[in-house]
Amino acid sequence: MTASLTNSRNGFQGIWPAMLTPLDAQLNIDHRKLAAHAQSLIAAGCGGVTIFGTTGEGPSFSFQERKEAVEQLIAHGVPAERIMVSTSCAAVTETLELTRHAVDQGVHGCLVLPPFFFKGISDEGILNGYCHIIDGVNRKDWRLYLYHIPQVIGVSLTHGVIAELLKRYPGTIAGIKDSSCDRAHSVALAQAFMPPLTVYVGFEPDLPTMGPMGSTGAISGLANFMPRIVHRMVLDPHAPGTAHDAQRVDSMLNMLKPHSLMPALKSVMATLHQDPSWLRVRAPLVAMTAEAHAAFAKEVLQFNIDPKHE
Repeated sequence: MTASLTNSRNGFQGIWPAMLTPLDAQLNIDHRKLAAHAQSLIAAGCGGVTIFGTTGEGPSFSFQERKEAVEQLIAHGVPAERIMVSTSCAAVTETLELTRHAVDQGVHGCLVLPPFFFKGISDEGILNGYCHIIDGVNRKDWRLYLYHIPQVIGVSLTHGVIAELLKRYPGTIAGIKDSSCDRAHSVALAQAFMPPLTVYVGFEPDLPTMGPMGSTGAISGLANFMPRIVHRMVLDPHAPGTAHDAQRVDSMLNMLKPHSLMPALKSVMATLHQDPSWLRVRAPLVAMTAEAHAAFAKEVLQFNIDPKHE
């Protein structure tokens, strides 16, 4: 698997894992471990990494913590152009400030949710939120990725809003991350907007459908520990082993399904790295108990993830 970057103003290529965020004993971000995880994923062939999305518990960290984490990643040797930052906050003004900060650091792009605290808001309200951010950054040299995950935030990103943003800011909107886990919705987005935008999905079983439509990569939670298999599913969907890869992904998702997702993903990392500190999560998430982790670890070990192949 080879890393692939884009030099155009278009969307990214390759796998940019939605990184889990390691915490120390005081539940602060473990910057060294976060950077080491990012570097290991890039060394495995990922195009870059994504921090502070849903998988990374982004909204559970403060404004200042998220700024510091970007700076520390870069200081620890992770190239800024290989970092995607989810800058979404409940307050649009804070989203703007985090976005400005990330752009000033030279990151590849920013992943931004629609304004999400109030529910039932109009398309006009959502559009105004995005315009506030883009006009506030007031630069031409950055990429904004729209983030659609309505089952988590309770707010949808409609075709009308996307079309209007693309019309107003054609050089800024680079792509859409559709984490709705609704294949028909992802396909409809691709048919409507790709190109010029690229549609990326977060639900790994949809990757073989999106790749042939022109999707050039993915932001994936499973890629924290299965980056190569995710890479093949989206960028080489017709390879002889793709059916087997899809079965492996389905099996892993079925294994995770009975559990709260982020604590379970962290349990996988704790098992694979033999490092129980990976179990730590920020409130309101609740970490797996020692007993639950021990039982789940047996399943993970039996699953037998091959780090050189998967």
